[in-house]
Amino acid sequence: MTSTTEPTEPLSVEQLSATTLLRFATAGSVDDGKSTLVGRLLHDSKSILTDQLEAVERVSAGRGQDTPDLALLTDGLRAEREQGITIDVAYRYFATARRRFILADTPGHVQYTRNMVTGASTADLAVVLVDARNGVIEQTRRHAAVAALLRVPHVVLAVNKMDLVAYEETVFAAIAEEFTAYASELGVPEITAIPISALAGDNVVEPSANMDWYGGPTVLEHLETVPVSHDLAHCHARLPVQYVIRPQTAEHPDYRGYAGQIAAGTFRVGESVTVLPSGRTSKVAGIDLLGTPVDVAWTPQSVTLLLEDDIDVSRGDLLVPSKDAPPTTQDVEATVCHVADEPLTVGHRVLLKHGTRTVKGIVKDIPSRLTLDDLSLHPHPGRLVANDIGRVKIRTAEPLPLDAYADSRRTGAFILIDPADGTTLTAGMVGESFAAPQPVTDEAVDAGAEGWDF
Repeated sequence: MTSTTEPTEPLSVEQLSATTLLRFATAGSVDDGKSTLVGRLLHDSKSILTDQLEAVERVSAGRGQDTPDLALLTDGLRAEREQGITIDVAYRYFATARRRFILADTPGHVQYTRNMVTGASTADLAVVLVDARNGVIEQTRRHAAVAALLRVPHVVLAVNKMDLVAYEETVFAAIAEEFTAYASELGVPEITAIPISALAGDNVVEPSANMDWYGGPTVLEHLETVPVSHDLAHCHARLPVQYVIRPQTAEHPDYRGYAGQIAAGTFRVGESVTVLPSGRTSKVAGIDLLGTPVDVAWTPQSVTLLLEDDIDVSRGDLLVPSKDAPPTTQDVEATVCHVADEPLTVGHRVLLKHGTRTVKGIVKDIPSRLTLDDLSLHPHPGRLVANDIGRVKIRTAEPLPLDAYADSRRTGAFILIDPADGTTLTAGMVGESFAAPQPVTDEAVDAGAEGWDF
């Protein structure tokens, strides 16, 4: 194993800019080894500083441990260190020569489901850990359900602590088959199973000599090569207007631009666009990117669009191609995860924030609450408490242009805010809860007999 303290060549700005970005989240039950996996990933990929490692070694030695406790690299809160659990979402940023990463290490306790929702809401991939000794348990199914609800495109099943089951292939195969069948029923589009030992480093960064029956990628290799297949540049084009730029100077007396970050898709000069929710139309006269005119711009670039016609456009409006405009509605039906300690009840007055637009609303109904243990629905619960996931119907004071969350995770999402103090109450996803089930192929079912090679 290569030491983290050995000198390495840092990536240049040019190398970093040439690499793609992958956002991923980890999830798993308590003591499954999530933080240890993250620590091992950072350590073995040489993504931590020498003083960070020395600090971990000092704390570990003070506890009487012979080797560094790599979980301490992410468990930053004092309560986390004392209890040996993850409480808050810990974000880490690191890079290899092939890709840049934003990692969200999320808690495993049931009462911190809202934290996993926060960490996985923007993730391209979720790593779900399972203790090889325990297999797929209720919390594993909960995490798979949350990943499916949030439409995370790629899920990695990391079967951890293989060293404690003598690196037995049959143990791994049984767990992988059970999880794959369950996650596919939920509509998870891609599932990759990897046997690992985070403590020993098997199949995390380097291939394991103890599992020669496994011919697939290590965790890092998969993270570096998994395609970000949900290319937002080819989705419905959407630009939430953040700011109207009108210099009114001698140099730019008539300049009027609409600035914002492209949430999805591509905009081109000459394209017909519609302003929502007003419905006014115009054509793109120009696109400014970092002060330079361009003919085309795509997500996630921050740009300024100039229109041919002088029409009313303000912050909170949504610019979309006229041929691909979403419907506007004042009746929002969505799946939500309640994140506040105060319950959400029928009749609750809220602010609904969608993109750059915030409107008043009222909770008209809570048709059901989802039980993640068995995916059963509790009808008309009347309220949702912290960590609950359920369906809601909201009536807004103004029409909103909403995409289905299945079509766009950016413009199909919203949050509910307490108008009294600005507290975030609920995270919402417009449309149906789960995707269509993914069939379990014969190859996946028979993989245990043939050897696991993904």
